[in-house]
Amino acid sequence: MFDLGNMFFKNTIIPMSDISSIPNGFRNMNSKILEGQISKDKGDTTVPVHVAFIMDGNGRWAKAKGLPTIAGHRAGAETGRRITERAAQLGIKYLTLYTFSSENWLRQKSWIDDLMGLIRWYLKNELKSLMKNGVRLRVIGQRDLLPPDIQTLIEQAEEQTQNNTTITVILALSYGARQELTHAMKSIAHKIAEGTLHAEDVTPALIEQNLYTAGIPDPDLLIRTSGEQRLSNYLLWQMAYTEFVFSPTFWPDFTADEFDQALQTYQHRQRRYGLL
Repeated sequence: MFDLGNMFFKNTIIPMSDISSIPNGFRNMNSKILEGQISKDKGDTTVPVHVAFIMDGNGRWAKAKGLPTIAGHRAGAETGRRITERAAQLGIKYLTLYTFSSENWLRQKSWIDDLMGLIRWYLKNELKSLMKNGVRLRVIGQRDLLPPDIQTLIEQAEEQTQNNTTITVILALSYGARQELTHAMKSIAHKIAEGTLHAEDVTPALIEQNLYTAGIPDPDLLIRTSGEQRLSNYLLWQMAYTEFVFSPTFWPDFTADEFDQALQTYQHRQRRYGLL
């Protein structure tokens, strides 16, 4: 359902346009964006800092067109490029993409192998584009389940892009929220068993420090495409107060205009965090 094939098209990666060249005055302007439809006024918090996506519907898109499933993943590449570019234009600083779930390991080996091949290609060939566009790459998930060479490529990409500041793109790869929470609880339990931590010291803040997403702000907005309305084991802790928008559009057909519409919906929400 969620794979890095979304970043590819016809066996190649389509580079993003040079989003780092967009003037700061546009990315951070204090006037209206999109003819007043999306507000970015000074002090305005209605443009989210962090948007998370569940990029759903690639397979169904391909099936409806009589194409192989992988064609749907490749067609999603242009969508990923458009959405990342638009997010950067609006000053959104974090974009998390549900790329490959823990449950995806249960799929057919041939499907997994295809996806691993695409991931390799991306990490080997798209680094220059990430650097040019000021994109910082982060990967969250169970890396130890990935092939060793992919683990190495991820480490290299993260290290080389760590000082980029235009936007941070986070790939949830071999990721499952229950697995993440289990990992965090085990880490804390080991410290308690060693005597370096007391049970009374366990707080929500401490748990967050032991998650894969430590240091990353929680998503303000989740957008899921294809009409499905569930979280699918995605960022369960982090989405305690996230706003949800569900689109009926399959991911390959999801446009920048629809992204803007989702942001407008978000802007009309009142986020009270339990307060009056």
